[in-house]
Amino acid sequence: CFAVGPKLFQYVIKVIVQAIQLLYTMLKIDQPSYILLQNPPGLPSIAVAWVACLFWRSKLIIDWHNYGYTIMSLNHGRNHPLVQIAKWYEKFFGRLSDYNLCVTNAMKEDLWVSCNIKAVTLYDKPASYFKETPLELQHHLYMKLAKDYEPFKPRTESLSSNAERTAFTEKDEKNGHVIKTRGRPALLISSTSWTEDEDFSVLLKALEDYERYINEGVKLPSLVCVITGKGPLKEYYNGLINKLHFKHIQICTPWLEAEDYPLLLGSADLGVCLHKSSSGLDLPMKVVDMFGCCLPVCAIYFECLHELVKHDENGLIFRDSNELAEQIKVLFLGFPTLEGKLHNFRKNLRASKQLRWDESWDQTVLPLLGQNE
Repeated sequence: CFAVGPKLFQYVIKVIVQAIQLLYTMLKIDQPSYILLQNPPGLPSIAVAWVACLFWRSKLIIDWHNYGYTIMSLNHGRNHPLVQIAKWYEKFFGRLSDYNLCVTNAMKEDLWVSCNIKAVTLYDKPASYFKETPLELQHHLYMKLAKDYEPFKPRTESLSSNAERTAFTEKDEKNGHVIKTRGRPALLISSTSWTEDEDFSVLLKALEDYERYINEGVKLPSLVCVITGKGPLKEYYNGLINKLHFKHIQICTPWLEAEDYPLLLGSADLGVCLHKSSSGLDLPMKVVDMFGCCLPVCAIYFECLHELVKHDENGLIFRDSNELAEQIKVLFLGFPTLEGKLHNFRKNLRASKQLRWDESWDQTVLPLLGQNE
């Protein structure tokens, strides 16, 4: 209990200081009609935004992407005093908002049932720069990555001195024409913030099974697995990756420049998502971005994932590493010549012509604000 005391005290002081700084900053801006706040993080910003709205006579809109207290509970456990205080705070101040948006119908229902908050579902949508990457741009990106990362370098020596080559593409120097190399590896991508809500050992175990399938003679391509992002558990997982000695799989964990991330998604063959929602009520933004690039996905199951990933239509949902390994095997059988499920998923994603973020906002939020003027 003594250990909780000083830590709790430090936390309270930190929140008070942040609240004062935030309020001071907000009261210096020109009077807004609306203040739009994304939660989490909501401590202390919900209360501060509400006070600022009282001062400005503005309307407060909360965009609920998750609950902050469920994220805190990953570290402290559900019954920790801090988590209980955060839960009370979120519900109490959340009810003081004028309008509420949320990212799933499951969250909309939970907000109503547990907090008496009426919300409108506004699904996350990809920004316009998340799209399929043309072959010339793919080649340019692979050439750039090959400078620093071994898996992108060509596997064999070039037969022609006129060809500029990567592991995936080659460009004829004379006419500038780019083609995909024969016998190229499949490119699998996963992105993460390397935090507790994503267990990457699931993917590593599935890759071990995939390697075993190849050794047993299953006709599968070699694999380049790219895991992007940075975060607290990156070093831990890099340690695990270094202990794996694969012959047919290469794993790299690059830190990409912001403009290269959508290009790599738009060049990949399959995305893998290991995000498990802390509340079970939000959807992984990385899958939204992958779908914007028409990239089929294997995603780990949680309660409301079906609102985004339609199993056997735009991707597959798995529950453990065995199921993931089996799915990767099925999707890459006979790659790249056989046009199987992977091709159908991509076709379905292209055909779905999903709304972009600004279009979705115009359709869902503007009428909500207009009717309450």
